[in-house]
Amino acid sequence: MTSDAPTLTFRTTDLRGRSLGLAELRAAVPRLAAGDGSGVEDVVRGIIADVRSRGFGALRELAHRFDGVEQRHPRVPAEALAAALEGLDAGVRDALTESIARARAFAGAQRPQDVTVRPAEGASVTQRWVPVGRVGLYVPGGLAVYPSSVVMNVVPAQAAGVQSIALASPPQKDNGGLPHPTILAAAALLGIEEVYAIGGAQAVIAFAYGVPAGADERGDLAPIEPVDVVTGPGNIFVATAKRLVKGVVGIDAEAGPTEIAILADTTADPALVAADLISQAEHDPRAGSVLVTDSAELVERVRGELAAQTSRTKHRDRVLTALAGEQSGAVLVDSLDAGIAVCDAYAAEHLEIMTADAPAVAARIRNAGAIFVGDYSPVSLGDYCAGSNHVLPTSGTAAFSSGLNVATFLRAIQVVDYSESALRGVAGHIRSLSDAEDLPAHGDAVDVRFAGR
Repeated sequence: MTSDAPTLTFRTTDLRGRSLGLAELRAAVPRLAAGDGSGVEDVVRGIIADVRSRGFGALRELAHRFDGVEQRHPRVPAEALAAALEGLDAGVRDALTESIARARAFAGAQRPQDVTVRPAEGASVTQRWVPVGRVGLYVPGGLAVYPSSVVMNVVPAQAAGVQSIALASPPQKDNGGLPHPTILAAAALLGIEEVYAIGGAQAVIAFAYGVPAGADERGDLAPIEPVDVVTGPGNIFVATAKRLVKGVVGIDAEAGPTEIAILADTTADPALVAADLISQAEHDPRAGSVLVTDSAELVERVRGELAAQTSRTKHRDRVLTALAGEQSGAVLVDSLDAGIAVCDAYAAEHLEIMTADAPAVAARIRNAGAIFVGDYSPVSLGDYCAGSNHVLPTSGTAAFSSGLNVATFLRAIQVVDYSESALRGVAGHIRSLSDAEDLPAHGDAVDVRFAGR
């Protein structure tokens, strides 16, 4: 530990005695200030133009510039996937196998059923769920290795019935220009054969637009076919790329830094609260760790535990930076009801409930990516082995969006099937409504079917 290592700062926002509306609560809770992002957007737009115009040439230059690797084609050879799986630590393989099994059980149960309604004799309207044809899944590198994100992205796509699945992860200089071997092993364990060593925004762009076949002095270069949906977490460049290609392809979300909120009362164990706040801060210096409570005493006890536990955690500097940031801290409220209101305004990616009668309190929460109930359901469980999905909405977007799930990879197609008599039964209504909207040809298209009959 160096003498200039950061010290613990975990500020408190005191909302006691204040009656705040939703907008005021959203402004009061700890969260990173939104930047205009124009500089990042300009960079990503440049990468889009470059990849679309120069294809594999652009990807090669970006891999050299950002990852320090030389590559001819980013496709990971089949033998590299097999070797990674063969070399995977037995304990990690067992853990991934269990994680996959639990995720598959939950994802398989999520698939919505087709429904048919018959409004009249000879009339039916069906909603049929159909998987998208092809998806591109992104698994980040950077500060950590995320084989669990391979599981979380692949399993719901497979459960949805997607037939073509491609995965991208950043190339690594220390791994011969291939993604991390544990990422490759997880892909192989799931049966994913199409894996690319592409990182950052360029991976999203390559999936969204495709990369046409090319050639160099050594021969032909196989194309990367475009996808219908791109999913997976990543840094601000990945998130910006997903936003810019939305509409060209579907995306799961424009993810921001990860976050945890813990709603706790006097019954909460401060050591557990602190451990869970630290576990999320470990991800990223910009990660958010927020405690919401009606107990000032608990805040002080948690602060003491944070000081003790951060002194021995591996990524201490990163954790302390995150805990000291404007996105982290304790929020003091007058009551549990006020705490629930704060949590709904914050709309956390991960929300833990550490209160008396935690299941009943959890049932009252409306806005969260995932809710973890009680002392034995930490976010770490959801990250790896709960069976739930850890790709969740961040930055307050849980108020209107959902985590990654089977429906992300499905489309609802409506099928209308009316007989002659069933159409005749509503022909007059169609004429009345089409005339009311000054679209008489709509009515004519029905009337012509019965002319002279």
